[in-house]
Amino acid sequence: MSPAGVNPIRILIVDDHPVVRDGLAAILGTQPDFSLVGEAASGEEALALFERQRPDVVLLDLEMPGMDGVAVLRHLRDKHPPAKVVVFTAFDTDERILGALQAGAKGYLLKGAPRMELFNAVRVVDRGGSLLQPVVASRLMEHLSEPERAETLTPRERTVLGLLARGLQNKEIAGELNITERTVKFHLSAIYAKLGAGNRTEAVTIALQQGLVEI
Repeated sequence: MSPAGVNPIRILIVDDHPVVRDGLAAILGTQPDFSLVGEAASGEEALALFERQRPDVVLLDLEMPGMDGVAVLRHLRDKHPPAKVVVFTAFDTDERILGALQAGAKGYLLKGAPRMELFNAVRVVDRGGSLLQPVVASRLMEHLSEPERAETLTPRERTVLGLLARGLQNKEIAGELNITERTVKFHLSAIYAKLGAGNRTEAVTIALQQGLVEI
């Protein structure tokens, strides 16, 4: 029960691991000003629940089957700009952090963060602020202090980008390179982050302008 006269912060949990969802639900349930309005195991389910429940804050994992967390963020950014999302994930690479923030995340915490940091992130983001876990903020500052790193594509990313420029879809790229579609999505997220692109078309346009690919 929330304090008298105060509307609880309505939270949607999105994670494909049932144990993680159960743990988060139990932890969040200890706070009188929090109210859990739904749990989703995939990106598609998350968007459907968001439409029905319109939560105040979404706790979102990045790696999920089908539509991943970055794709969910981009959809919410485009369709529901006011959406407030805190990424709660095990991924701490520069590309994943940048990709999530560029896609619209208001907070970024790593799994294993103290529960008080999680509670604080939910409250800060609900109030319209943004919050990065200290270790995440440190990684981001290191990355931004070395801007050339953001422009450096790995050989595999260049290959994926070349196939993208040829008009191949994720499934076709996966077949060409003998990798999974999920791996293709990871490469695309990194490419978007490094090029500062929001989608496939922007990525190819920027790559052509910079001479990274030829058609």
